[in-house]
Amino acid sequence: MQGDARGCELAYKMIAERDNAKYSFARESRLLIVAKAKVWASEGWQVVITDQDGKAYAPPEFDQLSAA
Repeated sequence: MQGDARGCELAYKMIAERDNAKYSFARESRLLIVAKAKVWASEGWQVVITDQDGKAYAPPEFDQLSAA
């Protein structure tokens, strides 16, 4: 394990919801979080990504986020 992650905010968060289930993930890499979000969305999950500024991205905007 590298470094001390306590107190360190990860830049990108993904929340996936379906039926009564809810999962969230946080990553430093926007490319990894976008890839994960696309997979979950393709499987029928309602997915939203938020960036470090709190801006939310829905599935139609994922390509815009990955190109940033």
